[in-house]
Amino acid sequence: MTARDPHEEHRASSPLELLFDLTIVVAISTAAAELHHAISEAHVLAGVLGYLVVFFALWWAWLNFTWFASAYDCDDALYRVLVVLKMAGILVLAVGIPAAFEHFDIGTVVLGYTIMRVAMVALWLRASHGDPARAAVTRAYALGLTVIQILWIGLVFVPVPWSFVGFVVLVIGELCVPLFAESREVATEAGPGGTTWHPEHIAERYGLLTLIVLGEVILGITGAFGPALSERGFSISLLLLGVGGLLVVVGLWWIYFLAGDDEGLTSQRVAFLWGYGHYVVFAGVAATGAGIEVAVDAEEHTSHVSVTTAAFSIAVPIALVLVVLTLLRRLTWAPGSISYGAVALGVVGVLACAALAGLVGIGLSVLLMGLVLAGMLLAYLLRLRRRAAVGV
Repeated sequence: MTARDPHEEHRASSPLELLFDLTIVVAISTAAAELHHAISEAHVLAGVLGYLVVFFALWWAWLNFTWFASAYDCDDALYRVLVVLKMAGILVLAVGIPAAFEHFDIGTVVLGYTIMRVAMVALWLRASHGDPARAAVTRAYALGLTVIQILWIGLVFVPVPWSFVGFVVLVIGELCVPLFAESREVATEAGPGGTTWHPEHIAERYGLLTLIVLGEVILGITGAFGPALSERGFSISLLLLGVGGLLVVVGLWWIYFLAGDDEGLTSQRVAFLWGYGHYVVFAGVAATGAGIEVAVDAEEHTSHVSVTTAAFSIAVPIALVLVVLTLLRRLTWAPGSISYGAVALGVVGVLACAALAGLVGIGLSVLLMGLVLAGMLLAYLLRLRRRAAVGV
């Protein structure tokens, strides 16, 4: 297991990485379903907090593997076995999601993470053997993950509310492990540096997970509309809601893939900020799907929240995605490429549409959100076209 070349041409995601993504999305789908049910039952705060906790666990497991694979994927039999073991841990984690939502029982989640950590520590130790020049970095990862996981196991036995405090502390610790490991002094023939992640590969991996999460959103929306149509039949409001939901999904997809980010991933600092910031992007996209399902419940009068609350359960995640995506693009896009006016239109527009839901109905409110995203997208495309015309 030697370090991959960060300048390797035509580096693409492997079939094993894609299978890993599908495993993660199964768990994300479970988390989104729990968020949908919590909001629909008027347990908004508890549902959102539970979702943020669980989604961090899922996103962090994906991030740990993705960046490791970008630097050390050798795709031999032992590597595949260890990755499959990590996938098994994800499935165990997914089983524990409902309990984590209901009463912060994280025992099964931690068990799943322990299985995953056994695989990841083994991979990092194997990398330290195959890449002695970066042994200080890879061993730091192995040590950091081991210590943090022991603390997670201890947290299982800490009662609420102290377990919430412990969770926050350990999340900070998790985020610091890569910072600590990548800062180890390393000198290779190519000069100083940490792991040899591949910018184009990383950008593609993040884009693919975005696509797969959007696919999960479409699946969830379809599942919500099926019972509504079979039980109450067709209605204009449901039609507007369906069209609006599709516009929202397509709008988020198009906005995310307006331009690539790989050329801007030029330093460890940018990579950390960009990579960590995607937590909000991924969580927001999945939460948008849960919000649309809540909107269907509100339209069918099977929800315990108002149509305005249902509309904001869509608009708030969209607004967060737009704001954070803009901040990340300040790091990776060329100066002058971002249309701040278009972003402001999108953020203010979707929130205003949600505020109007009580007056115009949830179906029209969601349709207007989709049209706002379409307007934002058009403004962005015109700006990028003008810049291309003048050769900027």
